[in-house]
Amino acid sequence: MTNSNEADRFFMRRALELARKAERKGEVPVGAVLVKNGEIIAEGWNAPISRDDPTAHAEIRALRAAAKKIGNYRLVDTTLYITLEPCVMCAGAIIHARVKRVVYAATDPKTGAAGSVFEILNTTQLNHRVEITSGVLAQECGDLLREFFQARREKNNR
Repeated sequence: MTNSNEADRFFMRRALELARKAERKGEVPVGAVLVKNGEIIAEGWNAPISRDDPTAHAEIRALRAAAKKIGNYRLVDTTLYITLEPCVMCAGAIIHARVKRVVYAATDPKTGAAGSVFEILNTTQLNHRVEITSGVLAQECGDLLREFFQARREKNNR
């Protein structure tokens, strides 16, 4: 890949594929990919419903898989690609893992913790700050989420 914008789109497309996998399983369509040195080291997609686990967000699952793979809970010099702005729980885990950079697609105006509602990833009150890039494939990822929730509302209104 020749530049970071191209790389960001490439890895976000993979996160979008994982979001679609979550959707097929009846989960909110969110996907995450953790990258180090230009290679995917872990992936995750939302699974709180199927796993009966409120912490089984895409980001948490990717962080857990990466930590297990490398044998360390510190995931320094990594970039986490997420189709939706992380929530407070996920932002906390990202900070504890020492992820260097977060790239997310769609903003979350209800629970976003990377600037939309809360600013957890860059607060000066914590000892680690995360570089943030937002809006990469925002339209595609946002459309997937909107269509998912619209279909869910229509199903519940029948």
